[in-house]
Amino acid sequence: MPIDAPESAPVREDELAFQADMLQQVSRTYALTIPLLQADLRDAVTNAYLLCRIADTIEDEPALDPVRKEVLLGGFTAAVAGRTEADAFAARLSALLSDATSNGERFLAEKAGRIVRIAHGLPLARRRAIESCLQKMTQGMIEFQRRRATQGLRDMAELERYCYHVAGVVAKMLTELFCDHSSAIAERREELMALAPSYGQGLQMTNILRDIWSDLARGYCWLPREPFLAGGFDVDDLQAGDNGPAFAAGLDVLAAATHRQLRQGLEFILLIPRRERGVRRHLLLTLGMAALTLRRIHRSEDFRADRDFNQPKRAAPALMAAITLLTQSDSALRRLFGLILRPVPR
Repeated sequence: MPIDAPESAPVREDELAFQADMLQQVSRTYALTIPLLQADLRDAVTNAYLLCRIADTIEDEPALDPVRKEVLLGGFTAAVAGRTEADAFAARLSALLSDATSNGERFLAEKAGRIVRIAHGLPLARRRAIESCLQKMTQGMIEFQRRRATQGLRDMAELERYCYHVAGVVAKMLTELFCDHSSAIAERREELMALAPSYGQGLQMTNILRDIWSDLARGYCWLPREPFLAGGFDVDDLQAGDNGPAFAAGLDVLAAATHRQLRQGLEFILLIPRRERGVRRHLLLTLGMAALTLRRIHRSEDFRADRDFNQPKRAAPALMAAITLLTQSDSALRRLFGLILRPVPR
């Protein structure tokens, strides 16, 4: 018998305020974009993000071997499903995290039981969508942790498969939440589900490119070997600093593939009815920040040489202003994203 039955009482306002504050501590991008959603949807998406972030924390913890990660991820999904005690899981996880995990993520792990209980108070359809996403996400994480080496992924197909498991399924879960929120969105469910993985995978591929150097410092590599070997660069030789023109050519291949996914992600967003402004703005700002990051990655010699690489502070406010102005014009949004991504190979 699950510890928390589906008929759990609605979540208290102080709990919703707690998770909103928690979001501010562990995310910059989503702390900007999730508040653009309507209140009832905002609460579910915040909870889903925090739960996914807990799974990411387990996957990224360098002090844990693949077997321990598999056990923890299994324990996490069991707690979310209500089969085991969430506070006991949180205590076990937080005790195993090293200093490599950020303070915000460590605090989130300590409070994982509270976040799980908030999930148990969500409407049943939304809770089921989140549970299903986490189950698929953690299964993918476990699979890739079992066979992942520091030498990177095998090829572009394996990169796409990995990104689907850790981000494509999240986009499909968001689509389920949006459809539950709006009958107008639900009318386009089939079309949205077909394009949702591209939205998530575009964001994830951008993150992989952005985090090459920080991942390398922790002994991780999520780059596919294939496009680099085609130009004569072996990912085994990757090191902080300038890796030469062959490495840059491989990055161009990945940038072009990411560009394609982001363009498909925009088409996913444009399927959202125009009157659903909050959903559109949330998705557009998240995608826009990824597009700006990809643009800077492609154009920045500092990035390729592992020197300081940050988005200009004015980028987010300027993008927010543009998206607010253009939210209901599909043609203008296509032109905006075309302008942002113009320097990136297609």
